[in-house]
Amino acid sequence: MGFTVKQREQTMNAAITEFKSWEQLTVLEQMQSQYWDMYKDAYGVRPRGIDTSDWTEADFEREFEVLGQTIDANINEREAAERDSVVKFEARVTELVRIGAKDRETALRWIMDSSGAGGDWEYFCFLNGLPYRYFAAK
Repeated sequence: MGFTVKQREQTMNAAITEFKSWEQLTVLEQMQSQYWDMYKDAYGVRPRGIDTSDWTEADFEREFEVLGQTIDANINEREAAERDSVVKFEARVTELVRIGAKDRETALRWIMDSSGAGGDWEYFCFLNGLPYRYFAAK
């Protein structure tokens, strides 16, 4: 037999009141949460099949060191790829101006029209590996 609406509501309310604030968490609970977030930052997915319930603070610290290095390497790789994308994009704009676009604005309009980004410059940045907000007013 299923739950009534009232029973579901009571269960949900009980679950909500069980959540702790960050300050109410133990140091190990805070470290578990930090590990969860850092793992996502490092690998793009939440950890699965990793039981941290028996880890010590030292275990977490060792893992934080590895995750921190991975995150730093990912950032450096992304920034290098973005710099390369900027160089290629600007060369494309220059080439369009050279072969017939009246100015940079026209070249950008032509590029956007052919991009499939539907006029959304931030989406265009994503599609072309350019830094976020590359076209924002400076």
